[in-house]
Amino acid sequence: MIKTGDDCPIFEAINQHGDLFKIKDLIGKKNAVVFFYPKDFTPGCTKQVCSFRDHYDQFSKLNSAVIGISSDSAKSHKAFHNTYQLNYHLLSDEKNNIRKLFEVPSNLFGLIPGRVTYVIDINGVIIGTYNALVNSLDHIGFALDCLKKQS
Repeated sequence: MIKTGDDCPIFEAINQHGDLFKIKDLIGKKNAVVFFYPKDFTPGCTKQVCSFRDHYDQFSKLNSAVIGISSDSAKSHKAFHNTYQLNYHLLSDEKNNIRKLFEVPSNLFGLIPGRVTYVIDINGVIIGTYNALVNSLDHIGFALDCLKKQS
């Protein structure tokens, strides 16, 4: 798994609106919180994405973008985004290429995609990683703590 001090892998993907998102467009401009989650509309994932939504103002004040990634389609992400009125990008990684770049492990004997959050500074360096499948809400506090230590 990618660790603190590593450079953020460069990736691009389609977001919930069908637009191309490029991480390199953020580097040098904003910090980023990139979180991988298993599946749209599942209980733990819904709590997590809504908590990121509810704390979005805090991330914005820390000059940070929030990006959620799962293997669901852009169409699924659009429905998920609209249902919960999310205020950040959800990226579709249907072939798990980005997951592989970040070396996100699977859980439960490889049956469930991992839930890992990466906090990336303005220079594109990983300043924190948090890997916890069942503690979906802890990812938000971890990310905020990492960003506050940077500022």
